Amino acid sequence: MFLRVLSISAILCAGLCPTSAHAQTIKIGEVGSMTGSEATFGISTHQGIELAIKEKNAKGGVKGKKLELITVDNQGKPEEAAIGTTKLITQDKVIAVLGEVASSRSLAMAPIAQKNKIPMISPSSTNPKVTTIGDYIFRVCFIDPFQGEVMAKFAAETLKVKKVAILRDVKSDYSLGLSDYFKAAFTKGGGEIVVDQTYSSGDVDFNSQLTSIRSKKPEAIFIPGYYTEVGLIAKQARKLGVKVPLLGGDGWDSTKLYEIGGKALNNGYFSNHYSKDDQSPSVQTFVKNYEAAYKATPDGLAAMGYDAALVLIAAMEKTKNLTPKEIRDAIASTKDFSAVTGKISIDDKRNASKPAVVLEVKDGKFLYKSTVNP
Repeated sequence: MFLRVLSISAILCAGLCPTSAHAQTIKIGEVGSMTGSEATFGISTHQGIELAIKEKNAKGGVKGKKLELITVDNQGKPEEAAIGTTKLITQDKVIAVLGEVASSRSLAMAPIAQKNKIPMISPSSTNPKVTTIGDYIFRVCFIDPFQGEVMAKFAAETLKVKKVAILRDVKSDYSLGLSDYFKAAFTKGGGEIVVDQTYSSGDVDFNSQLTSIRSKKPEAIFIPGYYTEVGLIAKQARKLGVKVPLLGGDGWDSTKLYEIGGKALNNGYFSNHYSKDDQSPSVQTFVKNYEAAYKATPDGLAAMGYDAALVLIAAMEKTKNLTPKEIRDAIASTKDFSAVTGKISIDDKRNASKPAVVLEVKDGKFLYKSTVNP
């Protein structure tokens, strides 16, 4: 497999350096956070994409050509994601872009892909605004209105709670949107949001917000942030004597979550894209191959990266001349595509209709609790 992982500075050099000698390859761009505060997201997604491409190249590639993946590290910064997308399209001449995980970074990338009419597939950006940028922007994950409903339903029907507090990240489009959708669904079902507190990504002290939350005596706390802050929040909440269930979204999905929060995360639940414990053949084959390649268990981000690459590859195979317009049209026509995270159908808003799972955090393991269909 042909693979280049480039920093932004290396990409900038690409415009001045000799062009790739691999004229018979199909160039696919990837933008991800390989470093920075959410690096596990970028690494897992990259490895999922890489595995799908390795497997396809081993079978001869697409239309007799091998796939070449050019990956840019955006360091977890929207502005770097935008720069990287521009250079992949204008300098490296990729015919499609995969990325990003975080909605804020996908929102920085999407206008560039749309302007240049290059198809972009986000593996796991769930904020609805991402695909509204234009008709070349897709995703293979569920969106936050559904994810919010899943956790609201789980809180009310499975945990039987009626009063919930929210602690949201004001710097994250993902956290803000998911909070709003959870709040709407939970209150529509008769529940009460007793307090709605905020923090900013990068914060390390949450005692003030948690003390305020504790005073309202919620029966659960919804924390739709990323694992870096969620682990710290859990530890500080338990230290303050808050013992109620902690709830979240797919931003919790990282092995680092438990490394940061430890046993404070027990009695925690979050929505996600798949469970490695799913016994379907496609899931177990993926888990086996991923573990063999990377000596690690694939998380939901790895599975979504793998599926995003599979959807793109299937679309490329449907085309006659591998033009970006043909690829865009083929992605848009995706229906009942069998993937690791469930059957994927792309709707008229370029979003994926697919199920979600709820996982329980228990002593460092993410245990399957339930599946919720759209």
